[in-house]
Amino acid sequence: MIELIQFPWSPFCIVQRRILEYAAVPFKITNIPNQDRSLVWKLTRQRYYGVPILRDGRNVIFEVSDDSQVIAKYLDEELDLGLFPERWCDVQSILWRNIENEIEGATFRLNDIYWKEIIPANERLQFLRFKERKFGRGCLDQWRRGQKALLKQLEEKLLPYEMMLTHLPFILEECPRFVDFDLFGMIENFLYSGHYQLPKSHREIRRWHACMKTAKRSDFA
Repeated sequence: MIELIQFPWSPFCIVQRRILEYAAVPFKITNIPNQDRSLVWKLTRQRYYGVPILRDGRNVIFEVSDDSQVIAKYLDEELDLGLFPERWCDVQSILWRNIENEIEGATFRLNDIYWKEIIPANERLQFLRFKERKFGRGCLDQWRRGQKALLKQLEEKLLPYEMMLTHLPFILEECPRFVDFDLFGMIENFLYSGHYQLPKSHREIRRWHACMKTAKRSDFA
């Protein structure tokens, strides 16, 4: 059985979790503390400490760069999901870089504003230390003060996807491809705290999001 090692609100973990749900195959979830990556470090033989990773029998699958998509491509090949058709190779590569930089840059900050509601009390010190070492002292308070601007920024950055979805049920065509799952992961991270809704102006994204929450591979056989 495939095992997904993750923490629940990570946008990149959500991407792989939704792909597994879409495939409708049995899989196991192992949640680890946000600041304790020792299991990941052990399973990858001290080659990686990020999440998610997959364990599939003796195989341990993890990313090799910021935009490698090793895990999704492994699942796509093993489960025959059709997420990376050759005709969309270059387009998807451009889109997922935009999704994982421009979109995720707003969504994770908006979610992290509510970090005290998400992170267990005994993990908050390390979470705060990690964030401030990476983004600067007071970054979480700064993002909270700039919440309205971040929400406006996200609405603007989602506009190209709203326009694409005006003409198609999914981003590229009549069935979901990898970029649909990638964008879904960023949006679910944004919605994770329960304090937000998708912009009312983005009616097509709201429709698409509802479809992506329940889509199964068998729906497109």
